Amino acid sequence: MITINVQEAKTHLSHYLDEVAKGESFILCKRNKPVAEMRPIACKSIEKRPIGLAKGTFTVPTSFFDELPEETIALFTGEAP
Repeated sequence: MITINVQEAKTHLSHYLDEVAKGESFILCKRNKPVAEMRPIACKSIEKRPIGLAKGTFTVPTSFFDELPEETIALFTGEAP
């Protein structure tokens, strides 16, 4: 990782942005003290995720659909002691 001062970054910002686009990271310093990091951001995926990727990897137990105990419901409604 390269360390640069703010003045140098301001002077050559376009150059450093080109380097960041290539994957390089920089530490920005103010009076030789690190204050920020300039790094590439993750690109969003253009492809849509297929539906059902986890199909068959788990099952929902039948107890999932049982009613909650009164004590648990009271915690959600703010009526707990």
